[in-house]
Amino acid sequence: MENQKYFYYRLFDDKEEKNYFKCNLDLAEITKRVKEYEKDHEEYLNADFVNFIKEQGAEAELIELRNIYY
Repeated sequence: MENQKYFYYRLFDDKEEKNYFKCNLDLAEITKRVKEYEKDHEEYLNADFVNFIKEQGAEAELIELRNIYY
């Protein structure tokens, strides 16, 4: 079984929300998908974009980062 490679991205949307997501698409492919997304959306929301990516067959999910102090 081949290991799936994931990339991690940081998103800022129109509401100035910052989120992170992981996806199996590289930066060039994500950039292409952003342009496609912009054609049909007037407002850019992180969760909507990640769902858009998933609808196109990519593996993607929002992730939450937390700090660990020790």
